[in-house]
Amino acid sequence: MDILGHIADGLLYAFNVFLHLDKTLGAVIKDYGAWTYLILFLIIFCETGLVVTPILPGDSLLFAIGVFCGLGDLDIYSVLVLLTAAAILGDTVNYGVGKFVGPKVFHYENSMIFKKEYLKKTHAFYEKYGGKTIIIARFVPIVRTFAPFVAGVGAMTYGKFLAYNVAGGLLWVFSVTLAGYFFGNIPMVKNNFTAVILAIIFISMLPGLVEYIRHRRSARA
Repeated sequence: MDILGHIADGLLYAFNVFLHLDKTLGAVIKDYGAWTYLILFLIIFCETGLVVTPILPGDSLLFAIGVFCGLGDLDIYSVLVLLTAAAILGDTVNYGVGKFVGPKVFHYENSMIFKKEYLKKTHAFYEKYGGKTIIIARFVPIVRTFAPFVAGVGAMTYGKFLAYNVAGGLLWVFSVTLAGYFFGNIPMVKNNFTAVILAIIFISMLPGLVEYIRHRRSARA
């Protein structure tokens, strides 16, 4: 019971961090200064590079980072270079792990973090979108973390994967971060920051939700 309580407390804390990125990220910048760049690099790297951390913030964090760049608290050029590198390196590591583990991973049982249905959902994305999955998945939570892993298992050669990886990393980091940079400090957005973050989280989860509803309808049929 204590373990479940700690897990619940951790989830609530994580949700609170996501919900108030305008305050939590500001506190990190204030407390850690230049080390903030390393912290942000590691978060983006882990979110894209480790299959055990699919719930780390992605789109909402990038948007919030862009907002703070617009305020002058972070350097936009350093952020774009570092976080693009983190996204590309994360996917590369994830691909390598998938290559090393191989197809046998599909026979693993579910654990608290590693879910077999995540792999199946990502595999379905490959069947529908092909190699473009690596780019599209950048904007889809959970699938973003598992797409390079499944590519490494056998869905794609490394040369083809690398091209999509670089293109997807550039598009994801630049588009979302610059959106925060240019639009995050508009009074309407700034005064409703929590609502904007929630909207970004909802929109980023929408493709997975639609896919889930379709799956449920197909199962019933």
